[in-house]
Amino acid sequence: MNELPARPHLDHLKKQAKSLLDSVHHRAADALERMRRALPAASGLDHAAIVAREWRLHDAQSCVAREYGFESWTQLKDYVALQSTSADTAARRQQWQRWAFGHGYQPAKPHLAERLLREHPQLLEGDSVLACAIGDVATVQAAIAADPTWANTARAGNGMAPLVCATFSALVSLPAFAAGIRTCVDRLLAAGADPDVRWHDPQLPDDPLSALYGAAGRNHDVAITRRLLQAGANPNDNESLYHAAEVADTSLVGLLLEAGARVTGSNALFRALDGELPDTVRLMLAHGGDPNEPGPNGCLLLHAIRRRRSPEVITILLEAGADPSVRNAHGVSALRFARSLGLDGVAERLLQAGAAPETPGPSDTLLAACARADRATVRRLLDEAPGMLAQLHPAELRLLPELAATGQDEAVRVMVEAGWPIATRGGDIDGSALNWAVFRGNASLARFLLAHGAHYDERHGYNDNVYGTLSFASNAETTPGGDWLGCAQALVEAGSPVPEERYSFPEEIAAYFDALRQAST
Repeated sequence: MNELPARPHLDHLKKQAKSLLDSVHHRAADALERMRRALPAASGLDHAAIVAREWRLHDAQSCVAREYGFESWTQLKDYVALQSTSADTAARRQQWQRWAFGHGYQPAKPHLAERLLREHPQLLEGDSVLACAIGDVATVQAAIAADPTWANTARAGNGMAPLVCATFSALVSLPAFAAGIRTCVDRLLAAGADPDVRWHDPQLPDDPLSALYGAAGRNHDVAITRRLLQAGANPNDNESLYHAAEVADTSLVGLLLEAGARVTGSNALFRALDGELPDTVRLMLAHGGDPNEPGPNGCLLLHAIRRRRSPEVITILLEAGADPSVRNAHGVSALRFARSLGLDGVAERLLQAGAAPETPGPSDTLLAACARADRATVRRLLDEAPGMLAQLHPAELRLLPELAATGQDEAVRVMVEAGWPIATRGGDIDGSALNWAVFRGNASLARFLLAHGAHYDERHGYNDNVYGTLSFASNAETTPGGDWLGCAQALVEAGSPVPEERYSFPEEIAAYFDALRQAST
């Protein structure tokens, strides 16, 4: 692993990445080998296969970051930004807490927190509450011994109680800290810490977060979750079961259900259906989940179809009693909905479960061809009936953003090229296809949509434009490896104005926009 200089400079690192990319384009063997060793996307490829790939600057930046021991370019630049300033202990401690716990919608970055602490070992000195977050058992025991009420009365500078510091600490994911943090939880609970203690994240002041949510929902730590439940933590905190349903391992969900967590009304089954998690769905249904539970955009079965779940998952819902004849708010049956998304296997399961057969109409055939990205069939259908697009129901037009939301990029391209109304809104954020491309950090799709008439001012359901989507998604990192800087560049290159300064962006995107503002003055 390469070592950063004592005072690293981001511009120098950017030059390294550009130089690496140039060398890759010139087929330099050492550069190709660097990409193969550092980038997961190049792992296992020979040099010829690496040359054949279309690498961009963000790939080279990711390679450089990994060579310095960071998981991403974002992590490297965040770290450099802190180290390159004359930050005092208070500033470093504040940044450490953001990396250790996350803040607002921004995820924790435990490797950065560990690295900063390693390079500044005195960073947390004098704060016995933050000692819980790194598993400093001796300091925690001493604090409890000195004051029997400390476990419930002490607070860190950000308002966290000792138990919350331990359960929210993302450093539990690192082997060097895990055992100590879990022991701190044991000591705190044994000293009478309230297992239901909550924390108000300063970025989310109206949403108190429980210690249990830190363990089960944020860090997905089975051992700490079990210990909190044994101590009497309330499993119905409106967050823990929902977020435990995000992972494939059913251990957390099982613990919460056994402790009395309620499925219906928690939206946890809807969350499980956001991914391909048949075991989790089956477990929740077995513990009282309602297979016909309604939601804001339709029942569970319709949600599963919309999320393009497999015939296996659909069968689990049907066998538990989901109504195969259910219709959405527009009167469209589950069978027709599945066919419109090109999910023929799901449609077959619905028919087997008793859904009434329906003869597909011309629009159904068109929608299915679009969802399958069957360009030839789409062109043939529209040539035969040129006015068909204009005759589609508004609910049918939503197929474009719905497919953009679920990553069906080629289908989106086929539909846009066929003349689909590009600003049609849909999906969970009720946004246009461009909003969804930016939400997912998909710069390539964003460029395509902008080149075909999409506009930065297209709205979404949170009453903002695409820059609002970019701000939220880039800060929350809604998609692993998303290229939000590329999305920002695509918007500007397409003629979008530089966004207003009211938006908050990660450092690299903010610097890009600042440079454009300065150049225009």
